[in-house]
Amino acid sequence: MTVHRSATSTADAPAPVAAAHDQIAAQAYADSSIGVIGLELEYHTIDRRRPDRRITWSELSNLLADAPTLPEGSRLTVEPGGQLELSTPPRLGASAAIAALRRDEQILTDALAQQGIGLAPLGSDLARPSQRVNPASRYVAMERHFDALGCGPAGRAMMASTAALQLNVNAGPAGKLVERLEHINRLAPVLVAVSACSPLLAGRSSGWHSMRQEVWLGIDQARCRPVPAAEAPGHAWAAYALSAPVMFVSRDSDADPVLEPVAYRDWLDGAAALGRPPTAADLEYHLSTLFPPVRPRGYLELRCLDAVPRRWWPGLAALTATLLDDELAADKAAELCDPVAGSFAVAARAGLGDPALFAAALGCLEVAAARCSPELRAEVEAYAELVSRRRTPGDEVRDRVAATSPSAVLEEETHA
Repeated sequence: MTVHRSATSTADAPAPVAAAHDQIAAQAYADSSIGVIGLELEYHTIDRRRPDRRITWSELSNLLADAPTLPEGSRLTVEPGGQLELSTPPRLGASAAIAALRRDEQILTDALAQQGIGLAPLGSDLARPSQRVNPASRYVAMERHFDALGCGPAGRAMMASTAALQLNVNAGPAGKLVERLEHINRLAPVLVAVSACSPLLAGRSSGWHSMRQEVWLGIDQARCRPVPAAEAPGHAWAAYALSAPVMFVSRDSDADPVLEPVAYRDWLDGAAALGRPPTAADLEYHLSTLFPPVRPRGYLELRCLDAVPRRWWPGLAALTATLLDDELAADKAAELCDPVAGSFAVAARAGLGDPALFAAALGCLEVAAARCSPELRAEVEAYAELVSRRRTPGDEVRDRVAATSPSAVLEEETHA
């Protein structure tokens, strides 16, 4: 899309920007209690007979048409590379959320297995080249946008070859919001390190423990970097969103990619013309194309965890929820994580090999095991024991790949 830029703005041009800023800030963080949790888990879809083959869009469409009713009400969606995502409705407490996802996961897994299709919850596609199969126009435009901005390979890998475990938690009481956000930002590097489960991507190892995070760090950081800490978090998020580049402009059922960096505020105030003025729907969709590690949507989306195998994800979800929402655990974790605050890239690259991150992770896992709900203690203790050996689920995956092959491990994960 050709971008036309005006030399000057009209006198009243800042008004739309100010209105959008206030709207974004007001909706960013809802005053709420602590303890409500939703889970989202992504899976690579695998043909069990030919795990090196990417399943086509036609096949996926047929699978979705025949998908079973999920008794816990989880929503089933398809990512650009054919990954499936299960999203639970919010539940009070980690135990209820984990039980709901486990039940719906089993129902879906059993149904797909009858058709020879398996689901592999891993942070990256270990074997297959990155390839978009979802033909939706917004994904075509997203791909072209990333290409134009010089981060096409990372953009395609993010879209087609990565998977995450996401926790959605309440923002909490307004008076404690700044403290809560600071705590989550301190905790995030430890969570990246302990969840690392993407040691290969398309058959290649870069040496990073979380190649999924390496991919995210390779994308345009104007839409992926952490939201800056601020005394007015809603206004910080609004400034971030309005400065981020527009990805595409919707036209009826199509989407035109924007092929150079155009801040959303410049589209709003007329400094950059993209064929038509933006609408309220454009703003909502623009917000959905921003991917910071913690994204505000009234509640908080914690987006920095790799997807991990079925044996491990309940423990990872439980320990994360405990360190976020249990007041005593959060206070202790804040102290433990203070020395590694901001070590996001180090956590993704070195993982528990970094001494400071390893020490913080050991302490946090001990706290989580002591403070989590009794029905999840066995899962958290098992995860803590794994971490105590300076290992993560990704280290197990790497060892299995060395003994077999990336495709074989993908197929094995569908049976776990």
